Amino acid sequence: MNKLNWGILGTGAIARAFTHGLNQSRTGHLAAVASRSEEKARAFAEEEKIQSAHGSYEALLLDPAVEAIYVSTPHPFHAEWSIKAAEAGKHVLCEKPLALNRWQAEAMIESARQNNVFLAEAFMYRCHPQTAKLVEFIREGRIGQVRMIRASFGFGGGDSLNPESRIFSSALAGGGILDVGCYAVSGARLVAGAAIGKPFDNPVKVLATGHLGETGVDEWAAALLQFEPGITAQVATSVRAQLDNVIEIYGSEGRITLSDPWTADRRNPVTATLLIESASGRESCTLPAPATSFALEADMVADCIADGLYEPRPPAMTWDDSLGNLAVLDAWRAQVGVVPDDEKPVPRHHDLAGRPVRLRLSDTSHNMQYGRIEGLDKPVSKFILGGLIAHGSFAKAQVLFDHWMKVGGNAFDTGYVYRDADKILGQWLASRQIRDDVVLIAKGAHTPFCNPSDLSRELAESLEKLQTDYTDIYIMHRDNPDIPVGEFIDVLNEHVSAGRIKVFGGSNWSPERFAEANAYARSKGLQGMSVLNNNLSLARMVNPVWSGCLHMSDRESRTWMARNKVVHLAWSSQARGFFTERTDRELASPGFDPELRRCWISPGNLERRRRAIELATERGVLPINVAAAYVLNQAFESFALIGPESVHEIESSLRGLEVHLSPAEVDYLWGDEMKG
Repeated sequence: MNKLNWGILGTGAIARAFTHGLNQSRTGHLAAVASRSEEKARAFAEEEKIQSAHGSYEALLLDPAVEAIYVSTPHPFHAEWSIKAAEAGKHVLCEKPLALNRWQAEAMIESARQNNVFLAEAFMYRCHPQTAKLVEFIREGRIGQVRMIRASFGFGGGDSLNPESRIFSSALAGGGILDVGCYAVSGARLVAGAAIGKPFDNPVKVLATGHLGETGVDEWAAALLQFEPGITAQVATSVRAQLDNVIEIYGSEGRITLSDPWTADRRNPVTATLLIESASGRESCTLPAPATSFALEADMVADCIADGLYEPRPPAMTWDDSLGNLAVLDAWRAQVGVVPDDEKPVPRHHDLAGRPVRLRLSDTSHNMQYGRIEGLDKPVSKFILGGLIAHGSFAKAQVLFDHWMKVGGNAFDTGYVYRDADKILGQWLASRQIRDDVVLIAKGAHTPFCNPSDLSRELAESLEKLQTDYTDIYIMHRDNPDIPVGEFIDVLNEHVSAGRIKVFGGSNWSPERFAEANAYARSKGLQGMSVLNNNLSLARMVNPVWSGCLHMSDRESRTWMARNKVVHLAWSSQARGFFTERTDRELASPGFDPELRRCWISPGNLERRRRAIELATERGVLPINVAAAYVLNQAFESFALIGPESVHEIESSLRGLEVHLSPAEVDYLWGDEMKG
């Protein structure tokens, strides 16, 4: 077979280990190496007898002789260069951890998916014969039912440290959890999965502790993982304490010990030993390897690529396995208080791929559509990103928000009652310094604070958290019929005059009160409500999602909006997952998603869902894309609020823009009004 031509991105110690592995592999050929310094690249190439040396990472990605890239940079650069490599059409093996957090990893996976290239996280121990044998023993029940797992990986000691080194630098995401704690977590999850016949399992609870050093990184840390079947795992890591670096599995009938689970020798093949102890005695299983774990890992990559795969086969780390591992590391770090510099809300004008974050209205690489709202001097993306998706995590927010701008999205929705969403959105706006490119929607005056005084108080607080002097659109989150509508119009106009609001509207307002508000505004020569923000979707809201919610999905309401040229911003525009497989699961197993049943499942909605599936099949899209298109293709200016939880969900949602519906198709999808 033809050998896979590799390029190594980075010239550190782990790059040398992979180089030695390639020399032992049956499938790999090292074609080129790159460093940020041409001198370092040439020195590395001469020492390792590599044909090509590049003085920049960009040059390596342009090298036509290179088919696969090994990303061996420090952790904060994994996402950038993996994404750039994928965009260059190169397969990628990225050192562990795949990324700093789950959200970055999802963006990397999406890039691999869109560019049809292989991507894997470099946990080389998963490719050693010992790992496959361990899974086999667990599944055979050699120690009965697995009850407890202990996994550790740590090194170091002494009182001295170099704060600029990769291990201790917060700028380089140092510390034990990300560097080697990831091994312990991955090993525990592998065993827990094998115990229930799966490639891996994710814990339902993480309880963690650790010690932060003077540079802000975790110097030693431990965590308890609770898995749903009742299995518990203890994991430990360190960069300033010598640990025993083992995996022990305790079952109902014995235990298995791996004294060298990580098989991390960088030059020599590792002969591993699994020790099984039970009532019947002690059994030692010796497992030699033909080459280093790094060589076996390179062969795994080449074999998968040859078979047309884009991700590894278990027990190597599949994409879902990598995401699950990072989710545990995220939780572990959060409880210990570890925040690398790249996850802090500091000035940063570039996205994961190192590109400037800015609105790209003329960019032909995306198909975002825009509408106009009178009173705003900016176009508004037809999809509006819900700010609540970033609750609790600036790390998540910056990945999703940056990508939203990349695909042409410029509208963001947040609200005073959305916990810390407005604060996180404000941190992102300040760090990227793109406030004027963004259409910001702020909401306030939710029940029981729906009155002019509290409206003004909440608006002031929201603007402070959002770190801006104004919001493009202000929406009252609820109405209060006990207060004359004119009092709301008066106070909102005061804020318009003061420059704190450009245009305003109401959410969960009835058509009657909305019309009354605008009639009052006209009579007084004041600005009226520009937007209505109720529920509108292809599925009628059977029961309110929250108390006080109103929908505009019925034909009469939609006719009223078309006749009165109302601009509508639809929340729950895709009926909160009704058009996905979640409905099938609820119908098959009542109680899986009781809120879906309570709010959306009805005979009429199920028929509309059937029609959406029918049309989606014809158009080659997903039913949820048809549901989104239904909202956008109304006879009035209609925008859809969406809440994607990942870069992949953003990309999937955008396919709704490809679906153009005629008025007849809109009518067909809605069908018989009497069915509910």
